[in-house]
Amino acid sequence: MRRSSAQGVLYGQTVANVAGIANSDLECMDILYLEGRVTAGRLADVTGLTTGAITGVVDRLEKAGLVRRERDEKDRRKVFIAVVPEAIAGLGQYYVPMQEAMENVCNGYSDEELRLLLRFSNEAYKGTLAATEALKGLLGTPPEKRPDLKLKKRPRRT
Repeated sequence: MRRSSAQGVLYGQTVANVAGIANSDLECMDILYLEGRVTAGRLADVTGLTTGAITGVVDRLEKAGLVRRERDEKDRRKVFIAVVPEAIAGLGQYYVPMQEAMENVCNGYSDEELRLLLRFSNEAYKGTLAATEALKGLLGTPPEKRPDLKLKKRPRRT
């Protein structure tokens, strides 16, 4: 799992390099694509970046033609960041080799096995979200006052 996760990060870095943007900018693009139109504040919350850093990310992505700022129709003070749909197709082409590789992997499994793997992936994602939130809870705590994190031994289910 760790190797696969690390390789996913490296693949994303390679996509960013080929696309000519920073890896953090690409990750923000992915979040925008998954969440849809969001405010800069929401993007900052999701990524953990400061609002100032997000302004820089959005400026760079807008300059590259990948996103646009859209004013809220009801509250003109509110600005949303939206992906430029045509830009997604351009970035999407860099994921074709990964998609083909994953299709080849999936073709080796039965439908029942794929359902199990999908269940595992969804549950692992939820676990990762919970772990991320738990770790974020340490951000305001000085290092000397942080609890000593140790893995608890748990019996394995059979």
